[in-house]
Amino acid sequence: MCASPTLDPKARLSIIFATLLALFLGALDTLAMSAAMPTIVSELGGLHLYSWVFSAYMLARAVSLPIFGKLCDLFPNRTLFSISILIFLAGSVCAGLSDSMVQLTASRVIQGIGAGGTFALTYIVLSDISEPDKRGKMMSMASFVWGLASVLGPSFGGFMVSVASWRWIFFINLPLGGLSLLGLRLFLTETREKRSGAQIDYGGAFLLSTAILSLLGAFLLAGRDYAWFSMEILGLFLLFLASFSAFIAVERRAPEPILPIDFFRSAGFSLGNGAAFFSSVAIFCLSAYSPLFIQGALGRTPMELGVAMISLSMGWSGGALLCGQLVHRRRERPLAILGGWFLIAGTGMAAAFSSETSLLTCSVALGLAGVGMGFVSISTLLIVQNSVGAVHLGVATSSHQFTRTIGGTIGIGICGGLVTSRFLNNIEQRLGPDVVAAIPPDLWARIRENFENLFRPEVQERLDDAVQAAMQAAIGESILLVFWFTLGAAVVCLGIGWALPGSGRKERAASGSPSPR
Repeated sequence: MCASPTLDPKARLSIIFATLLALFLGALDTLAMSAAMPTIVSELGGLHLYSWVFSAYMLARAVSLPIFGKLCDLFPNRTLFSISILIFLAGSVCAGLSDSMVQLTASRVIQGIGAGGTFALTYIVLSDISEPDKRGKMMSMASFVWGLASVLGPSFGGFMVSVASWRWIFFINLPLGGLSLLGLRLFLTETREKRSGAQIDYGGAFLLSTAILSLLGAFLLAGRDYAWFSMEILGLFLLFLASFSAFIAVERRAPEPILPIDFFRSAGFSLGNGAAFFSSVAIFCLSAYSPLFIQGALGRTPMELGVAMISLSMGWSGGALLCGQLVHRRRERPLAILGGWFLIAGTGMAAAFSSETSLLTCSVALGLAGVGMGFVSISTLLIVQNSVGAVHLGVATSSHQFTRTIGGTIGIGICGGLVTSRFLNNIEQRLGPDVVAAIPPDLWARIRENFENLFRPEVQERLDDAVQAAMQAAIGESILLVFWFTLGAAVVCLGIGWALPGSGRKERAASGSPSPR
């Protein structure tokens, strides 16, 4: 299909609104769930599936991202976007009607598949309809929507639970999703030529999905449900190695591979995704464990914690917006390097946290790290996109999002193991074996299973003040190890930033790849 040379300004604005609305729904839904889950569990039961309501969604999204990205290079964006929104809305209906945690978890899988397609399509469509020198601004708008959702999501979830029902967190998606779908059906047209008679790489899709599920499943389960060196976890890692090796072999022979292996020979593609991976390790681990430090070691209230965490979201959005404004003048590599320095500044401050650290210092550190992530995410996305040319824009865009998902999941999994091991050692040293033995066995088992249980009111009321204080201090010291880990990831990100090619545009031109619109 031939590319459409221009887009009417009104149609362009309508497409932007519809795509960003779809992105906003997916982001808001995830964040609102965190505030509503205690109420949902109290009504549906199934506490043992609590974490899987989130994990199932994330795994399904991770699997569908690269698949939808490849399909976007072969089939019309409007058709694929419509399918992904309809899948997400179907999952929303099923989730809202759920009568058990099993049904809710299954519904979240459906939602995750649709959300993966929506997230991939949003960035791809915005890239398609923007001029090359304005693509950074378009990408920064999507990051701003993420930041807005992160601020509104928890409040929205709490509001729905208070004034209506948790089910409306899902049902509200129907009219808004329908509006997004209508806008896309009316105004979205192809601006990039798609290949006719393409063959879908079913074998590659199956093997890649198996590799993703086994790898992420191992990091999600290890240290929480199973020991790191248990047969279950080792089996998942072996399954990952086998399926990933088979995936590489299949992709080398596939006429239309899901992820062309030759792309990794491009410095822009491999290094750009590498920087995105390590920046995601840093920012998601910092985001996951800062709340525990602020509430546990510093003893701050949930409201004070919310203020500190907003600085990370706003820093991320602000950094992305600023990067989008500067990238066409400064090029991508210097901005990626600048983002790496901001990440190091933020994570370096976090590594120096102590029990005397002020809330303002925490907010500044998180804000600096957020700004760094905003710069790195936008600049490396543009480098990855520009390294392969327009015909593979979908694969390039989704690979970057997928890499960030993998980085965050693996980083949090590693840090969970580090914190748990360090916490158990610290608490035994602080309290001594006699005091630890005096803790009720069922209570100690809950704390050992997940140290976050220490912050539950029913757990705290059964511990005396001295034991609580010792445990909170042990948690604070353990989480400092995570902050040092994030600093290391930020340093690696900066090192990769220095190794990036001078400009994705230059590399593309040198390789002879077609220029994207």
